[in-house]
Amino acid sequence: MYPIVKKEELAEKIFLMEVEAPRVAASCLPGQFVIVRTDEESERIPLTVCDYDREKGTITIVVQMVGASTEKMHRLNVGDAFHDFVGPLGKPSELCLEENLEETRKKNIVFVAGGLGTAPVYCQVKWLHEHGVNVTCIMGSRTKDLLFFVDKMNAVSDNHVTTDDGSFGFHGMGTDCLKSLWDAGNKFDHCVAIGPMIMMKFVCKLTKELGIHTIVSMNPVMVDGTGMCGACRLIVDGKVKFACVDGPEFDGHLVDFDLAMKRMQQYKSEEGRKKLELEEGDTHHGGCGNCGGDK
Repeated sequence: MYPIVKKEELAEKIFLMEVEAPRVAASCLPGQFVIVRTDEESERIPLTVCDYDREKGTITIVVQMVGASTEKMHRLNVGDAFHDFVGPLGKPSELCLEENLEETRKKNIVFVAGGLGTAPVYCQVKWLHEHGVNVTCIMGSRTKDLLFFVDKMNAVSDNHVTTDDGSFGFHGMGTDCLKSLWDAGNKFDHCVAIGPMIMMKFVCKLTKELGIHTIVSMNPVMVDGTGMCGACRLIVDGKVKFACVDGPEFDGHLVDFDLAMKRMQQYKSEEGRKKLELEEGDTHHGGCGNCGGDK
């Protein structure tokens, strides 16, 4: 069992939990994720690591209530425990590997975080700050009431806050703020975008025009987390990949976002899942032999 040692309400239907998971905390890195189950009958939920403390042996996750499973998770309190807390899974961010630090320090990096994507962005930006890498961050939300981690992000980056309705910070979307910074002379050469699929798609559209290499996290399409269910099957540079075993991070300019979003909608129904399985054959759940999901 994995005890909850801290719980905090961050915004409407968004909450934070710090969980005792010493083995996960001992080896995880920013960009990776965990699979959580409330009890032995619960759905497996993949969640990107928001923070970790190796000395305390804890992992911090941020969860948005979107259905029965996350509602059930929200009912847990400090002193309760998760039945399963598996990880670290997926590949860590290449920016947050010590062997890449020399090259990372040469980059002019901007992060674009949308909504819940603020949590995994914070994990990466904090790691970079601790290793002497200064970055720019754009964190966006529909409205002020849905913002969280503003103070935390201010402490570890040159942070710019945007809201769609103008209720706080820059009035506009993350792409508008990025273009404004670019026009003001901030010539970034590396971008990391994490958030809703549609947001990442339009960030990539802009950064491709500006010539900024861009990485995206495809965590939103993950379901099972092992490469076997077929939910997170992607086309990246014309090749079949699985977000959970090949990612979750990919070159955003090579991801077929339109296909990924269409699959997400189809996968919500039993009939849609059957249709995708029929159309995609052996590559539907890791059988392509390239992604590692068949191992």
